[in-house]
Amino acid sequence: MDTSAYKTKLDTLYTDIVSELSDIAVHNPTTDDWEVKMPELNEADESLLADAAEAADERIAELDALETRYRSITRALAKIEAGTFGICEISGAPIENDRLAVNPEARTCKAHMDQESELPM
Repeated sequence: MDTSAYKTKLDTLYTDIVSELSDIAVHNPTTDDWEVKMPELNEADESLLADAAEAADERIAELDALETRYRSITRALAKIEAGTFGICEISGAPIENDRLAVNPEARTCKAHMDQESELPM
């Protein structure tokens, strides 16, 4: 399989997701985890603290979704390097080209799409 087009698309997705993550989080290169940036509060006003807590909850939820996508993209890029890109992680069958065209991060073929979310991160 020629993976050059998929690699180009994944590289672009990687750049975009890192940019989004950098807006709300700091990357720890040792663990490859992202840690949410919390705003500093200089005042102890209860309404400001409540607003900050709500904003923090929203950032944490956003970070979780973005970090999941980040992991999917980096996994797909690593598979290209390892020569295992486009192989279903459940059956070992090739992942259909039309599926990869829509989602180059796909880990399963169409027959196992419903099981993909059950795979370990």
